[in-house]
Amino acid sequence: MAEQAIKRETSVSQLRCIGCGSTALPDRFRCEHCRDLLEIIFPGWEQGGPAGLTAQSLKNLWSDRRPSLEPADQSGVWRFREILPDIASQQIITIREGNTPLYELPSCATSAGIDHLFAKHQGMNPTGSFKDTGMTVAASFARQAGYKWVACASTGNTSASMAAYAARGGLHSLVLIPDGKISWGKLSQSLDYGAITCQLKTDFDGCVRVLNEVVERMPVYLLNSVNPYRVEGQKTAAFELLEQLNWEPPDHIIVPGGNLANSSAIGKALREMRQLGLVSRLPKISVIQAEGANPLVRTIRENAGEKLIPVHAETMATSIRIGNPASWKKALRVITESEGTVEQVSEIEIALAKAEIGAEGVGCEPASAVTLAGLKKLVKQGFVKPNESVVLILTGHVLKDADFTLKFHRGDLFEGMPQEAEGRTLKSHQRAPLILEPSVEAVVELLHTSEK
Repeated sequence: MAEQAIKRETSVSQLRCIGCGSTALPDRFRCEHCRDLLEIIFPGWEQGGPAGLTAQSLKNLWSDRRPSLEPADQSGVWRFREILPDIASQQIITIREGNTPLYELPSCATSAGIDHLFAKHQGMNPTGSFKDTGMTVAASFARQAGYKWVACASTGNTSASMAAYAARGGLHSLVLIPDGKISWGKLSQSLDYGAITCQLKTDFDGCVRVLNEVVERMPVYLLNSVNPYRVEGQKTAAFELLEQLNWEPPDHIIVPGGNLANSSAIGKALREMRQLGLVSRLPKISVIQAEGANPLVRTIRENAGEKLIPVHAETMATSIRIGNPASWKKALRVITESEGTVEQVSEIEIALAKAEIGAEGVGCEPASAVTLAGLKKLVKQGFVKPNESVVLILTGHVLKDADFTLKFHRGDLFEGMPQEAEGRTLKSHQRAPLILEPSVEAVVELLHTSEK
């Protein structure tokens, strides 16, 4: 009984405003006083660790769960449930998310000018993106709270993930997508998982505005990244990463910047790890954006983060084509606390970095590749030293945007665009299909030629 009492006391969570510090009800997304975003805190951790466990006990417990056949233990999110909000086991919706690989990228390291480079590939989640780690927690909370409908605005990955978890959990799902410039591969997932999908004649930020009014009028639970339970699930990727690194933090973690919840989640995880004694220092967390979708970069460079500068977002990296990111204050806090930085990269730099990552046998969507493109700049600037350890966060699977990859290798990705001439410099990285006569001699001759 005493052990159970400790567990309840140290595991209870609260929603707190990141601005004024007010507490909020569990199903809110913004502070009722100042309208800022909310985050989940665990007041009991100040008296003792989660479930009353020490840092070493937590490490042992999480490791010991690996061979378990229990659904929650096979999840790379719920295996770390001591640092998550309390959700009843029978309400958990899981499709074995998390457990994603950490790859070494030796050729990309050479290209970037550093000794060693690793990539945490969150695109290896069940629906092909990092969104699954957050969605399992937020969708489970929705089911526990009694909601029948869940909804999101999306450029693709969020809708795919939400629709899958809703279907798995017996919930109805609504997706609002912008008109044009989205990946149809991603959209096909939400259709297949049974979501009601509406394409609005606006951009992503316009879809968000409409959806915010819908959830005010209807009993629909919002599953966009402003949802604090999404952040809680996404933070487990950092716990898993540090476990894979034997709890030795890298010098740098580099994250793509779209709506900025991912960098916020990783930063929150690292703060909590230090609080709990799991790590002794924080890596520098840096956020990379596309030049055409760079509101955080502009905000930091032009007014030192005092006020967000929204932009009309334009980039072929559709997952980060967001001009008014909801979580910018959280991301700014993470960058400041960790002494990280921000950088922006061009469409050409993104395409090149994506091809270089792919040449290592590790494919990713364009938005993921901004991390390698940004790393190159940070090395040239001296912010990242050649001997420092770096982890790139790859957020989406290569098949999320197959059209981008095919156009790149055919050589027509930038056709008719201002970058067309510069795009020709990427020819050495392109591998277009070759048309041959149907003969053994033609194939053998090609192999001999390719060896030279």
